[in-house]
Amino acid sequence: MESDLILASGSEIRRRMLESAGLTLRIDSPRVDEESIREAMAAESASPRDTADTLAEAKASKVAARHPEARVLGCDQVLDLDREVLSKPSTRDEAADQLRRLRGKTHRLLSAAVLFEGAEPVWRHVGTARLTMRPVSDTFIDAYLDRNWPAVGDSVGAYKIEEEGVRLFAHLQGDLFTIQGLPLLEFLNFLTDRGSIPG
Repeated sequence: MESDLILASGSEIRRRMLESAGLTLRIDSPRVDEESIREAMAAESASPRDTADTLAEAKASKVAARHPEARVLGCDQVLDLDREVLSKPSTRDEAADQLRRLRGKTHRLLSAAVLFEGAEPVWRHVGTARLTMRPVSDTFIDAYLDRNWPAVGDSVGAYKIEEEGVRLFAHLQGDLFTIQGLPLLEFLNFLTDRGSIPG
């Protein structure tokens, strides 16, 4: 099924989600200057939702240009804290700062996916989840990072909900797939409705 699907992402968890759903795929992770795109979107006062969508499309477009015959799925996830977009932390100190800013508050995770066929976008979706972090102490944050840094450095917000990061939260609203970085149900529904996979 979907043997010509290319995932334009190096995310191991996205690959596992798609394969667990029965899809066959290849990986082609593009080099995209995400920081420049984020800065340009911020300069235009773009919404976090539009930023996530633009990043996902940029990744899909770059890979689709190399493989115009294939279906290419580009994905990106943005953390929206009061309309400020947070990026993946590059240092342990930055991770600690993000966690301190998030504690006791509700933020949104926006998981965007864009599918290209024939080097053109044919489907897009931005899933939204709301997460409320417990008012954890500095001591808890430091101990958490002692155990989990640098592994959580590839996650916006410096947590992985599928691992110990779940202990940081008091409430989650939204499906787990979206929280983990891919609006999987909506993507599978699209493929099923058009007959690309059996329904």
